[in-house]
Amino acid sequence: MFKKILIANRGEIACRVIRTARAMGIATVAVYSDADARSPHVLLADESVRLGPAPAADSYLKAELILLAAKETGADAIHPGYGFLSERESFARACADAGIAFIGPPPEAIAAMGDKIESKKLARAAGVNVVPGFLGEIDDTDYAVRIAGEIGYPVMMKASAGGGGKGMRLAWSEQDVRDGFEATKREGLASFGDDRVFIEKFIESPRHIEIQLLGDQHGTIVYLGERECSIQRRHQKVVEEAPSPFVTPAMRRAMGEQAVALARAVGYFSAGTVELIVSGADTSGTGFYFLEMNTRLQVEHPVTEEITGLDLVEQMIRVAAGEPLAFTQDEVRLDGWAIETRVYAEDPYRGFLPSIGRLARYTPPQAGADDTVRVRVDDGVVEGGEVSMFYDPMIAKLVTWAPTREAAVDAQIGAIDSFEIEGPGTNLDFLSALMQHPRFRAGTITTGFIAEEYPDGFTGAPAGPALRRTLAATAAFAATAHADRARRIDGQLGHRLSPPADWAVRIDGADHDVHVSVDGITVDGEPLDFAAEYTPGDRLVEVESDGEGVAIRIAPVPGGFRLATRGAVHKVRVLPAHVAPYARHLIEKVPPDLSRFLLAPMPGLLVRLDVGEGDRVEAGQALAVVEAMKMENILRAGKSGIVKTIGARTGDSLAVDQVILELE
Repeated sequence: MFKKILIANRGEIACRVIRTARAMGIATVAVYSDADARSPHVLLADESVRLGPAPAADSYLKAELILLAAKETGADAIHPGYGFLSERESFARACADAGIAFIGPPPEAIAAMGDKIESKKLARAAGVNVVPGFLGEIDDTDYAVRIAGEIGYPVMMKASAGGGGKGMRLAWSEQDVRDGFEATKREGLASFGDDRVFIEKFIESPRHIEIQLLGDQHGTIVYLGERECSIQRRHQKVVEEAPSPFVTPAMRRAMGEQAVALARAVGYFSAGTVELIVSGADTSGTGFYFLEMNTRLQVEHPVTEEITGLDLVEQMIRVAAGEPLAFTQDEVRLDGWAIETRVYAEDPYRGFLPSIGRLARYTPPQAGADDTVRVRVDDGVVEGGEVSMFYDPMIAKLVTWAPTREAAVDAQIGAIDSFEIEGPGTNLDFLSALMQHPRFRAGTITTGFIAEEYPDGFTGAPAGPALRRTLAATAAFAATAHADRARRIDGQLGHRLSPPADWAVRIDGADHDVHVSVDGITVDGEPLDFAAEYTPGDRLVEVESDGEGVAIRIAPVPGGFRLATRGAVHKVRVLPAHVAPYARHLIEKVPPDLSRFLLAPMPGLLVRLDVGEGDRVEAGQALAVVEAMKMENILRAGKSGIVKTIGARTGDSLAVDQVILELE
């Protein structure tokens, strides 16, 4: 067994590998960029080595620096995690040449599966179902248009070396191909150093299902069931679960056997995943097609661990050390249901724009396990740390397990409500809304779920009457606590000797009369079975209301509170009942009209500017491209006009709301 492992990665996955290695009695080495000098993975490891500046191209993608760090620290193995160098054949080969074990598959298997065009040819030869499409290289846009027309719309354009949702564009028409082909090439080149693009038929009503494989160096390959990864936004997974609510035992076996056949054809060992696109309209159990094979550990591996009881990182380490698998296919058991949600630094209320900044508060839900529910948080951040623009926006992975899917979903809702993050915007509310959505709970999902159910963007999950009553009571209860504290400070309440008992509470445009006394709380004249503990300054309040428990994140704002729970943020106005009638006389402040400005919606790099001063533009026209967190974002004109001034140049690093140009 290895004595020391270097983890060629950062953040959550680096911490994940370090924990398993430590449990196995193996020393660890962390590497870091300047942006990560005080990150948790650096502090968690036994040793650490600086690689270089913050950009990944100058640090985590520098194979020669990582190998040098391994040699200098005496590491006899390297675990690449996911992303970065994890699927680089050249890196795996360089490790072997340096006499350092690569904790992953052999270089030949990485090369065979890393090229999406060649991997589909191999899959077809191994008897695996493949999606109809054109597997040759496509040099220019006109050729791409011709190929797409021959296949038949809709089609998907993909970077050959792509992955993780990068370098992918869906085209429903010729114009979509012309608009997106070059962008797909650029994303492929920027993210993977390869601008080749292929085109394949887009399967409608598609589900994204993947098979987890594990093989040793002695010829044994097993499949560990499937994961459903259909909840995606811009081809980036948001929710994963195991098993899938769609897959039958017969379908699981057919998928697993084809995946094993493909792995065997390329001499695969270690952990790997075969990704499949499955037609949700096909009830025969045969409508699944090979997409790609990820020759590494997947982000979503925890859900497989939760239902199988296996530690996949430990298995990878043991396989790399030459040990045979300690179990056979017949001994693989799937127990219960596990769901993972990815907590991203992005603002769902502003079109999911990336959000960066300091984590002013970071308190994840308490991890725990019993016979009915398990809660697990895999993260690599701490309170006071920085969410950087240089790397992926994922903050944490929240995993729940329960005997049934419904219980696992309910556990997610409760855990999300108690997850406290302040600083950058997060998608916590959106994740909660997904868990509550009737269609998700029914399991009738496709990769188009988010686009179909939220076509106009996300504005928060709707709150029913019972929840609104609970929120009204909570706001009045908290207001009473603040007033009670104020009365203990000389002069704070004027001549009043006790805090108000009657409150006028406005939530989502609806008014509620709330009475708070030692005898209990009434909302709109109806008694509410309500219990809570709150002290001014608390950020989370646990409430029992009419027999149901709910965690509510609370923050005072002028005139009331901001309450966040069950997938929405509610700005609640709370006024003493005798003061409320005067509120209608207040003058409403009208926000300034900024429509003539093109503003940077997020911090990022201005990679393209398509207009100059004096140019006429039309509403909806693409004006600029901003790259943030490894994704290109096209900025379009909100109105027609003439470009008056240009405030930024290509190559500039932009701050949020920085003026790029002004129209007249």
